[in-house]
Amino acid sequence: MSIKKWMLPEGVEEALPPTSWELEDLRRKLLDGFRKRGYELILPPLIEHLDALLTGTAQDLDARTFKFTDPASGRLLGLRSDMTPQAARIAARRFRDQAVVRLCYLGTVLRAQPDSLGGPRSPRQVGCEIFGEAGIEADLEVIDLMLRTLRLAGLKKAHLDLGHVGIYRAVSEKLALDPDDESALFDILQRKSQPDLAEFATARALKPRVVKVFAELMALNGDVTVLQRARETLKPAGAAVQEALDTLDKVVRKLRAEAPKLPIHIDLAELRGYRYHTGIVFAAFAPGHGREIARGGRYDGVGAEFGVARPATGFSADLNELLRLAQ
Repeated sequence: MSIKKWMLPEGVEEALPPTSWELEDLRRKLLDGFRKRGYELILPPLIEHLDALLTGTAQDLDARTFKFTDPASGRLLGLRSDMTPQAARIAARRFRDQAVVRLCYLGTVLRAQPDSLGGPRSPRQVGCEIFGEAGIEADLEVIDLMLRTLRLAGLKKAHLDLGHVGIYRAVSEKLALDPDDESALFDILQRKSQPDLAEFATARALKPRVVKVFAELMALNGDVTVLQRARETLKPAGAAVQEALDTLDKVVRKLRAEAPKLPIHIDLAELRGYRYHTGIVFAAFAPGHGREIARGGRYDGVGAEFGVARPATGFSADLNELLRLAQ
């Protein structure tokens, strides 16, 4: 038998002792903690009808989802690449009469493409979601749970990144760009490339004041004093931007009161999950590790396609990566 038959596909992992036991111990510890905080555990199926997995806010997952035809029905099925859309479906259909729903989950997801170069394609995703709470108290609860999850995994020196996709959304919507141009602008901001922004603006004859707002947006990252700078430099962008800054300011103040030593970084051009999220976004990073180790944010309106549109916020992380970093 060729040795190649024993090899796993690129990015796909398995766990063996003692790591497998360590993962199981951490799994139990996390789920017990979520249960004490009032979260209900859900165990969604590994496969679903493709249109359910890619509904609404989950459309960004299309390229990451394995697809195949169901021999029994002829319908397209998908292997879940993220459990958040499944949680949204369950909240809308199974808990539709419950005003506020708190759900947690932990299971393997499979991805046709990794999140980042060299990233895993079979992470063990753990997460919590709150459905039906629109206030920042829910966002703060989820951020607290995310940081507690990291501490339980042994990661006590994480720092927090905060942003708000509503700022970019408020500015870009005024331009009425077609999808290709909007995607190009989104990419430029993610790379924070001033030369590409200038070239983009010239090719599309954008007004100088609009270009100035986007250029300033790229530069607005750093410690929490960035928020005060943003109020001045983004004043021409309108009331929606100021409201988003108000939200961030309130979240920072609450976090500072609860965890004064927590390092907080503000990045107003950070648009992770832009098409997925609708408001505040956050991520945790570990010292010496370039990629985020947990992430989340607000995605209001989720569940509309299932008949129950309501505000939502949540976070997720990869159990495998948390354990690796803790060691």
